[in-house]
Amino acid sequence: LKSFIFMATDLLYSGFNQDQGCFACGLKNGFKVFNTEPLREKESIAFNDGGIGFVEMLFRCNYIALIGGGKTPKYSRNKVIIWDDVKKREMIELEFASEVKSVRLRRDRIVVVLEAIIKIYSFKISPQLLSVIETAYNPRGICALCPSSNNSFVAILGRDVGSVRIADLSNLDKAPLLIPAHENQITCIEFNQQGTRLVTASSKGTLLRIFDALTGEILQELRRGSNPAIIYSIAFSHDSTMICVTSNHATLHIFALDQKAIKTNSYIPKYFQSKSSFTKIEIPSSLSTICAFGPQDNSVIVISSDGSYFKWVFNPNGQWHRQEHTNFLENPDLLAIR
Repeated sequence: LKSFIFMATDLLYSGFNQDQGCFACGLKNGFKVFNTEPLREKESIAFNDGGIGFVEMLFRCNYIALIGGGKTPKYSRNKVIIWDDVKKREMIELEFASEVKSVRLRRDRIVVVLEAIIKIYSFKISPQLLSVIETAYNPRGICALCPSSNNSFVAILGRDVGSVRIADLSNLDKAPLLIPAHENQITCIEFNQQGTRLVTASSKGTLLRIFDALTGEILQELRRGSNPAIIYSIAFSHDSTMICVTSNHATLHIFALDQKAIKTNSYIPKYFQSKSSFTKIEIPSSLSTICAFGPQDNSVIVISSDGSYFKWVFNPNGQWHRQEHTNFLENPDLLAIR
């Protein structure tokens, strides 16, 4: 999940873009965009009149979705602003009767997540409302939008506890695919880059389940641990051969996925070894985190809610070392050239 990060510092939110090549930060006085690797500030927008509590990029293009946040929000929390970073101004404003929890972008769609519904719009100067779908109570704005141009899927909470629905944005008249994923409330969902797989986690936090996004069949079940945990973030590798996950146990788990996964609900593999290695990395931060695979082979990036940036490199045997650690909000060497 390109996760939510709320905190008491100037940093109100952090989230990766669709290919994890950048991450954006909402601040008490604006927002910033960083290149993930090499770490470098790409953009910094300062507002004198309020904070940004949510930022959604659209790959690396100039359109960025913003929601106000902090004690003095720049924008009302019931609005979505599409910011044009070339013209440095608001391009689109969408207003709702209740607070917006999150927003997801595709080149042709704007998906707005409210407390118990999602609203799907065309991505135009004057957006057209295309569909409204009811969901379970969703205060965290959980929603995943497939980044691939080949699959126009959005994954949302079902109305029953533990269920997920996948709707096809290219055919909204078609009934969404219903997946009874977990017995407990869903806390994390994420597509792979190709939009063919969906990974889910529940409030128990011990199991991750991977489903075929086209059929809803369970392909694999991964055990993060036996003790309950709050899952902060999940990400597929770019080639969908691995998954990384962070939690409130201050750990980063890396799973090597079984490429010949047995398609049965009873399939529960053991911890992965050798080439399908299972790796556990202790994160030197007890705060909330988001994770992604880096562009370098066998590398992972973790962003912490105190502004810390970590990069680890690992090998197929599960051995790892930390290659980089800095604070991206305090390091002057990362500043963009003005």
